[in-house]
Amino acid sequence: MFSKLKLLAKDTVIYGASTILARSLNYVLVPLYANKLTTFDNGIQAVIYANIALANVIFTYGLETSYLKVASDVIKRNEDERPLFSTAFFSLFVTSILFSALMLLFAPSIAVAIGLAPESGVFIRYAAAILFLDTLLVVPFAELRLKRKAIPFALAKVMGVVGGVISTFVLILGLHAGLSGVFIGEALGSVVSLLFILPVLKNLKPTFSPGMCRQLLGIGLPYVPTGIAGLLIHLIDRNLLIRIPQQDIDRLYGAGFQASDITGIYGRVAAFGVALQMFIQIFRFAWQPFFLQHADDPEAKPLFKQVMNLSGIAVIVLAVACTFFVPDLVRYHWGGKLYLLPPKYWMGMSILPWIFFSYVFDMISTNLSAGILITGKTKYLPVVTFAGAAVTTLGCWILIPLGGMDGAAVAILLGAAVMCLCMGWYSVRFYPISYDWGRLSLLLGAGLAFAVWHDDLLVWLAGFGISGLLAMMVKLLIVLLYLVLGTLIFRNEASAVVKMVQRKLRPAGSSGSR
Repeated sequence: MFSKLKLLAKDTVIYGASTILARSLNYVLVPLYANKLTTFDNGIQAVIYANIALANVIFTYGLETSYLKVASDVIKRNEDERPLFSTAFFSLFVTSILFSALMLLFAPSIAVAIGLAPESGVFIRYAAAILFLDTLLVVPFAELRLKRKAIPFALAKVMGVVGGVISTFVLILGLHAGLSGVFIGEALGSVVSLLFILPVLKNLKPTFSPGMCRQLLGIGLPYVPTGIAGLLIHLIDRNLLIRIPQQDIDRLYGAGFQASDITGIYGRVAAFGVALQMFIQIFRFAWQPFFLQHADDPEAKPLFKQVMNLSGIAVIVLAVACTFFVPDLVRYHWGGKLYLLPPKYWMGMSILPWIFFSYVFDMISTNLSAGILITGKTKYLPVVTFAGAAVTTLGCWILIPLGGMDGAAVAILLGAAVMCLCMGWYSVRFYPISYDWGRLSLLLGAGLAFAVWHDDLLVWLAGFGISGLLAMMVKLLIVLLYLVLGTLIFRNEASAVVKMVQRKLRPAGSSGSR
């Protein structure tokens, strides 16, 4: 049993590290796009990439999950899974050709449907190529996971991203390919991943089983609506922001901006949420095997309560710190030559508190998911997802005309909060834990107030002639005071952490010297 858990932990570290590294590398491109492309082009890229993610769910129609399930059963019966591998691969190959062909044929119409001009159809065609290549990777990657080949999996993932990033830099900086370079670079990255998974394709046989295909579809297709709803929570903002009426743009931001400019600014600023996104992703990779391992322990519920408190404190303090200091990093003129985001993007910085604090609710939801997964009540997860998607969509529809970028960001926060509430309702119902909701709410409310007050604080300090480095010192002091507030609210947890650190730092043998 212990050896199996060690294997799980090892694979989790490898899969988690590769995923986090790949996502982090992609964000290296954000300053490149912001400095070398127009806000208008950034808006086009943001909208198309949001819809690539949605289209990917349709292109793959749940076959990754269904292949893992069916192939696992085949292997348990000591049967040859290669016919199943071939059936799944050829199914996706044929349908991705069909879907890509439709995108190529109707590219201008698709561009109009997602809020862009017909001339942007050329980028829809690039997107079709990306989706086709990415779909070819689905079954081979699933096979690597099934066979627990974590290192080849990680290598193919990371090298694909590295190849894509390098290609994009060369295309935009060296060849001046502009927005086309973004899409071509992404496609070349997928080609690199394909080259690394070529050894897996030796399992392909010239065979296709309609019966196996029906079995795969029966398991995979029900995942499609939930997958789309899950993505809408994070992507609907761009799809509705691109449709903001021109009169609302003029009222909110003045003349000289179009919907694509606003969407481009929003997308680039929102990308700085990666700081909290990566933190939660790292926690999730460790948390899921941890709570499954300790679910039957007598002290499991008090333990999970403490994990909620400590992770909650950490993510709220991080959200406050990011709200206070990310704008300074963005506005800093690195080497006198480069801004992370040029000044024309700074008007979108007001969305940062809402974006950062939406991830606080994601962290709480991640903690709460333990109760649903431990009790096997996973049938309620789609309800949680659809509730969040519905609130986010409705919020964007109502708030974007009123507040533009800020309206979209607030809608994201509301959707995350509703998902958190729904997750908590089902989790505590089936796996009761007396979480410290009062103390967590107090800390969260104070943190959100600090974050929203940030811009007013800068204006107030400027009135006293305090700016630049001195203003940063004042903000650092406020963050430290907030951390002190957190330790006072959760004094027992803070004391336990201090004692744990002291034990780690205490020299060996000193505990028994008294």
